[in-house]
Amino acid sequence: MNVGIIGLGKMGLPLSLQLIDRNIDVVGMDQQEETMTALREAGGQSATTIDELLNKLETPRTIILLVPAGEITESVFQELREKLSPNDLIIDAGNAHYRDTLRRHEQLKETGILFADSGTSGGVSGARNGLCAMVGADEQAADRVKEIFEAITIEDGFLLTGKVGSGHYLKMIHNGIEYGMMQSIGEGFELLEKGPFEYDYHSVADMWNHGSVIRGWLMELTAEAFKEEPKLDSIKG
Repeated sequence: MNVGIIGLGKMGLPLSLQLIDRNIDVVGMDQQEETMTALREAGGQSATTIDELLNKLETPRTIILLVPAGEITESVFQELREKLSPNDLIIDAGNAHYRDTLRRHEQLKETGILFADSGTSGGVSGARNGLCAMVGADEQAADRVKEIFEAITIEDGFLLTGKVGSGHYLKMIHNGIEYGMMQSIGEGFELLEKGPFEYDYHSVADMWNHGSVIRGWLMELTAEAFKEEPKLDSIKG
């Protein structure tokens, strides 16, 4: 089995390396030659054009998009729409707006090209070692999607969320919750900084991450940040 990955940036390259670790061959494409070199050194193949990438993939082909949402995703999608064949599969694993995902799915319905959308969480570490993935896919694509994502997600970190569009919608809500939690943590430490007592913020965050009701990965990251910089002096307000 092999997959094509378009976009070998912050998430695309580590995800490619994880796929290779799971014995899934990768053909990658990116504008940065250094990332293409890194992929080849890890045992993957690279391509400089979409045509070259498609020629190196087994049929039916599976292509994962990990390019920035907006014009770049639209441009790559439209080129793939013109060049792929029935039963080929596009998985948009970027942060596209779910309404754009629904529109793209409609554009593919008459072509026989399959489409799925993946909301991914876990950051660079997850991309390299095990993602959390929420994936919308039609019944025709579900088995192929599962084969890929069950290989690259953490235990219990993969969910088929329903029809196409549902993965990106769920990830949008996930991000809203995440940003609210981040703001709450930031405001809480601001209140400690402006309060009447002196605290070691690394110790506070580390302690809160052991048994308290506000423990979690964001608090763990907060503790790591305070360990590096006790007052986060390099970060603007």
